[in-house]
Amino acid sequence: MDKGIENLLSARKLLKASVEKSKSLALSLEKTGPRLEEINQRLPSLEVAIRPIRAESDALTSVGGHINRAVVPAAAVLKVFDAVHGLEKSLSDPQSDLVGYLSVLKRLEEATRFLGDNCGMAIQWLADIVEYLEDHNVADSRFISGLKKSLKNLHELESNEEKGCLDGGLLEASLDRLENEFRRLLSENSFPLPMSSPISPDENPCIAPSPLPVAVIQKMQAILGRLAANERFEKCISIYVEVRSGNVRASLRALNLDYLEISVSEFNSVASIEVYIDKWGQHLEFAMKHLFEAEYKLCNDVFEKMGLDVWKSCFAKIAAQAGIIAFLQFGKTVTESKKDPVKLLKLLDIFASLNKLRLDFNRLFGGAACEEIQNMTRDLIKRVIEGSCEIFWELLVQVELQRHTPPPGDCGIPRVVSFITDYCNKLLGDEYKPILTQVLVIERSWKKEKYQDRILIGELLNLVKAIEINLETWSKGYEDAVSSYMFLMNNHWHLYKHLKGTKLGAILGDSWLNEHEQYKEYYSAMYLRESWGKLPEHLSREGLILFSGGRGTARNLVKQRLKAFNEAFDDMYKKQSSWVVSDKDLRERVCQAVVQTIVPVYRSYMQNYGPLVEQDGSASKYAKYSALSLEKTLEALFCPKNSKQGSFKGRQMSGKFGNGVVEQYPNSPTVK
Repeated sequence: MDKGIENLLSARKLLKASVEKSKSLALSLEKTGPRLEEINQRLPSLEVAIRPIRAESDALTSVGGHINRAVVPAAAVLKVFDAVHGLEKSLSDPQSDLVGYLSVLKRLEEATRFLGDNCGMAIQWLADIVEYLEDHNVADSRFISGLKKSLKNLHELESNEEKGCLDGGLLEASLDRLENEFRRLLSENSFPLPMSSPISPDENPCIAPSPLPVAVIQKMQAILGRLAANERFEKCISIYVEVRSGNVRASLRALNLDYLEISVSEFNSVASIEVYIDKWGQHLEFAMKHLFEAEYKLCNDVFEKMGLDVWKSCFAKIAAQAGIIAFLQFGKTVTESKKDPVKLLKLLDIFASLNKLRLDFNRLFGGAACEEIQNMTRDLIKRVIEGSCEIFWELLVQVELQRHTPPPGDCGIPRVVSFITDYCNKLLGDEYKPILTQVLVIERSWKKEKYQDRILIGELLNLVKAIEINLETWSKGYEDAVSSYMFLMNNHWHLYKHLKGTKLGAILGDSWLNEHEQYKEYYSAMYLRESWGKLPEHLSREGLILFSGGRGTARNLVKQRLKAFNEAFDDMYKKQSSWVVSDKDLRERVCQAVVQTIVPVYRSYMQNYGPLVEQDGSASKYAKYSALSLEKTLEALFCPKNSKQGSFKGRQMSGKFGNGVVEQYPNSPTVK
């Protein structure tokens, strides 16, 4: 009985445990239901994904290792790609934090370089796996074809060197921003040189240590380093040349350099653009000392870490684009103009300006990068020297050619005389003699000849001798001796007065000068004797003092003599009223001599015999002049009719020769 109860209790306990276990299992099954449902839903897509794989389990097991070896490096590349785009958020504004921007940019470069170096390898490994799958029939052909197409696109992208696209163009965009920052730094700190006052030839240029702040230069150098590392250096050079050459041009615009664009066809002679040539020398010196010198130094400061050839090439481009070519071209235009004496002086001015800046030209434009500027400068100097010498050696020929022209109708100074005397002194002056001597020395050296010190002096003395021969020849061209005397008096006095106390006069000597002064005195006396000196003969008193025929007869005799005097005076005055004595002192002395020859005799005659005709009804016909009116008429003789001598004063000079001389030299004959 007891044993039966004990068995019943055990069964009851076991049954109870089984119920509890069933409840627990039911609860577990209830929780597993949703997971099984999820698996059930994923099974169709999984079936589709593995459908192309129709290999045996052994084949799938062996291919797993190959796939892992290819996927692992590919996954590493993808991981770096994700890191690259993570850096995009770290890129700051280069204007506000250039150092931070450059630091992140460097990391971006390294990551991009990793992508470029490893993408090809990862693609190749993946291609090997696809080839393995195809060879072992692990997947169907459509699946393999899709993989091959994707790999082909990746391979083309990598092989076409479009590696910038591997990072989605992030590095290129970052470098673009860096270029823009380089341009901004340069543009915002580049200012045209202020022109607060006119340029003075004696102004000493003062160049600042650098036209850009040191901090800005340091930032630009840091930017250049990164851009150069990414093959963007040439673009930086272009930006720098564009901005700095524009800045120089803006500075030069204030000088009003439009004249540099003038062509030979736009002016008649060098004299017409003389003022521009003077400005050219000043402006060129200003540009060299103030602008190109500063740009030269700045190029060195900014690009010194890139090498000598780099920054000198950059400077050469700036100089060419900023205007040095235009300066040299203007000088060439002057050399191509028509030949005349003024052109010689202007060519010497151009040579002096270039020679003054010779050391600056050699230093700034001495490198191989400045070959074009060097060639243009050498060509200009050659043209200037050859043109100067050609005109100088032709001067004597041109003076001799004037010998066959008619003498001046006003008996004055031929323009060739006044011009050559002033011109020779100009060439002997401290301003031009050293330059002309240097030019002649260079010309002789080109011909393998030695320059002699007396060549310049000798040629100028030959000009004076030619002038003397011309004067003698012209004096014989007048129809009457009186005109010849007036002409010779004028010109001998001109030679004496205008050469005495000058460098040319000192070379000619006192005896030569005194000789011309004596000639002046001689021809002055001859002129007076053979012209006005003959008029008093018409006022003879013969027959009037002792005449006993009565007042009527005396009146008729006085009338005849006054009539003859008036006619002779009128004829002589009419003829000589167009004559000119340019020198005021000589003119006053000649007029006074004429007055003293005529007026006292006329006054005395009229005082004694004037009453005989003044009471006559026709008195005005014979007593035509009073002594005072006669004196005033004579004193007004020989005044110049406006200035037409053609001489020059200082730098204001006309290149035209008078009495028939052409403005420019003809093409022939030419002195070789």
